[in-house]
Amino acid sequence: MRPPPCTLAEALPVAAEHFAFCPDSVWQGSGTVRDYAAEALVGAAHWSFWWD
Repeated sequence: MRPPPCTLAEALPVAAEHFAFCPDSVWQGSGTVRDYAAEALVGAAHWSFWWD
């Protein structure tokens, strides 16, 4: 298991995978993949997903 991303550069590829898996995380949340990475992934101990 890898630690959570600590920088935006580390978080961006993870955010792209999250977007592919659950685009609502971006579309109904942060608005952009970059903002999602910064707000929801950098240093986060857990992640959540939902589908409408």
